[in-house]
Amino acid sequence: MKSRQLALVALAILVLGAATLAACGHRANAPQESANTLRPVRVATVTTAPLNDAVRAVGLLGPKDEARLAFKLGGVIEAIHVEEGAAVKAGQVLAYLRQTEVASGVEQARQTASKAERDLNRGKALYADGVATEEQVQDLTTAYQLASASLRATEFNSSYARIVAPADGVVLRKLAQPNELVQAGQPVLVVGGGSRGWVVRLGLADRDRVRFQLGDSARLDFDAFPGQSFEGRISNLASSADPATGTFTVEVQVEPGAARFVQGLVARVSLRPRAGAVGRVVPVSALIEANGNEASVFVFDPARSIVHRVTIRLGRLHDRDVEVLDGLAAGAEVVIDGAAYLANGEAVRLVATEPATPAHAG
Repeated sequence: MKSRQLALVALAILVLGAATLAACGHRANAPQESANTLRPVRVATVTTAPLNDAVRAVGLLGPKDEARLAFKLGGVIEAIHVEEGAAVKAGQVLAYLRQTEVASGVEQARQTASKAERDLNRGKALYADGVATEEQVQDLTTAYQLASASLRATEFNSSYARIVAPADGVVLRKLAQPNELVQAGQPVLVVGGGSRGWVVRLGLADRDRVRFQLGDSARLDFDAFPGQSFEGRISNLASSADPATGTFTVEVQVEPGAARFVQGLVARVSLRPRAGAVGRVVPVSALIEANGNEASVFVFDPARSIVHRVTIRLGRLHDRDVEVLDGLAAGAEVVIDGAAYLANGEAVRLVATEPATPAHAG
């Protein structure tokens, strides 16, 4: 009986030992099996790098001294002597209004001034005879002075019932036709000269306008001159926005060299500020679910080998990288391969770490 009990105890010990060994073996293999099942990811380190701070825009080429010419008076156009593309000389008469109404206005003012002068002379004679009072003479004097001033103004305005070329140049645009009724100050002709060179005019948003100053460099490309780039510099910066477009007008002075410039050529302009910016950048491949200037990334926690989903605010795009304005610190590691399949707080297996690609100046 006693030997049977000993045998049962021995059997129990053997079974318990086998179970313990099996459990230990399972625990020994668990980390290896778990590591094999973790999702592999590649990460990149968020770095601080010089940013490609160039701003790209599209503008139109035109002469620097472009002038919009108009009549000072409203009326019917009698004739326009030039067409678009015509060369003009300083002082040349380009257009004039029908003179019937203009001449009538001048004649009416002249007759009014003449009558006021006669009334004044008559009043002075009556005052000398003691018939008129001094106050009456003063009133007549004022009336004569007003009529004379009105005549001078009418004659001055009548001289602007014609359009004269302010300088040598070329007619760029013809905005009206003969027999057309125009209002005072309505542009009729646009004339440009080459004495002050050529500029490309473009519009910038307020966030880009404040980054530039006079003299900043630019590169310009025209479809009319394939394979050829032109260097330019900012020559004028508007201090207020255009009320129609909400943008700030910028003029870029450009030298044609051997190229034959004509007004209206479309230019693709890359503006480069003198002071380059520095900022944090991450590869575009790290972004998930981008929406406007916000996106999400997975940040790798090396201490726990897990990833956390973080929302970041984006800046400008720089080649294969994007500027990070908020949400990530330099030195953080973001997932750049495998992020689309991850969940927040998931354990991962790190395959490789690489620095973010530095942005290039452009």
